[in-house]
Amino acid sequence: MRWRFLWLLCATGWWGAEGKTLRGGFASAAARLEPWQPVARFQFHGDHAVLCVRINNVAVAVTKEARLHLFKAQEWQKLQNSIQQHSCTEKFSKAQLTMTVNHTEQNLTVSQIPYPETWYVFYVDKFTCEENYSESEDIQFEMVLLNPDAEGNPLDHFSAGEYGLHEFFFLLVLAYFLTACIYAQSLWQTIKKRGPMHTVLKVLSVALLLQAGSAFANYLHFSSYSKDGIGAPFMGSLAELCDIVSQIQMLYLLLSLCMGWTIGRMKKSYSRPLQWDSTPTSTGIAVAVVVTQSFLLIWEQFEDTNHHSYHSHHGLASGLLIGLRVCLALSLAAGLYQIITVERSTLKREFYITFAKACILWFLCHPCLATISVIFREYQREKIITIGVILCQCISMVILYRLFLSHSLYWEVSSLSSVTLPLTVSSGHKNRHHF
Repeated sequence: MRWRFLWLLCATGWWGAEGKTLRGGFASAAARLEPWQPVARFQFHGDHAVLCVRINNVAVAVTKEARLHLFKAQEWQKLQNSIQQHSCTEKFSKAQLTMTVNHTEQNLTVSQIPYPETWYVFYVDKFTCEENYSESEDIQFEMVLLNPDAEGNPLDHFSAGEYGLHEFFFLLVLAYFLTACIYAQSLWQTIKKRGPMHTVLKVLSVALLLQAGSAFANYLHFSSYSKDGIGAPFMGSLAELCDIVSQIQMLYLLLSLCMGWTIGRMKKSYSRPLQWDSTPTSTGIAVAVVVTQSFLLIWEQFEDTNHHSYHSHHGLASGLLIGLRVCLALSLAAGLYQIITVERSTLKREFYITFAKACILWFLCHPCLATISVIFREYQREKIITIGVILCQCISMVILYRLFLSHSLYWEVSSLSSVTLPLTVSSGHKNRHHF
């Protein structure tokens, strides 16, 4: 469900695609390239999973002795990492399942799977392991990979790792809709009053709308995906775009608040996005962190084409993103500790502690869940990270809304004589606000 997913479906079939309906061409030249790349990856489960292949030029397939070899991912990795050198022919002879491609349409049943696991599908023909090769026509194909549904019929396009995500996004969209029906009007009235927290609530609400838009686009994509195994790649890309913009928006908001730029700064115009007393140091820190995260999020899109949204934890970009979030959380915690130790006002300490809980939850949920997911099986990890991060960030937003809409804390913080939030690098201005 990455940006290049649509391209993968129409390519020559030589990327390890996660799509459940793949179209392309089996090419002998590509099959000879080492390291060998699987035509598809899929997490089968149950006793009646099916791989269906349709081709339009049977004569070419028969001439080339075309075959599909299926390996369990762990077994293939063992072969690749084995100290003992296996020849090309020996490697493919160890496939758990093999299907000769010699009919217009063929089905292969994958059964007796003790627990869900990833399988690789490789295309092999008589030229794959031969030194001599002559140009030949590609075999155009359509491949459909199916898992058994609740009734045991092989009709489910979702792999084991994606099972349940469609229902989750439906419930998430429903929750957003019900919440909007209940709270949207009162929140809008609060924002229209243009109080001291006006800008903060606007930015927070925009980030929430982007999160809701991402959830809705994901739901539409999965709804289509459940029917044809292809989905709506544009909606999947739109969901990721909304999610990325929301992450950047929240980082900008939380960083600005942490550096003391917004709360209590009311001398400047309300019309500007976020009001702060900028200094070269504060501006440099904000720009550096926001640009760094933006670059890493975009890099992650191109580095890994197989995971949902930004919640993957594979690859260098994902690792750097996790490191950045950990550093931000630690910096916040260190600054907050210094403030609480000298703060005498109970109300202010309550504000700082609540604000820190929301920020730490936002920054650390992804690294923590990525670490915890290691103890689970591979097919469970993506769901744990995706669902867990979304829920944690929703809770973080709820905490921030309650904090900024709380009358007592709202009054106290909006009338602070100086801004002393964590990581403060700019000077404060005395200013009491009334509403």
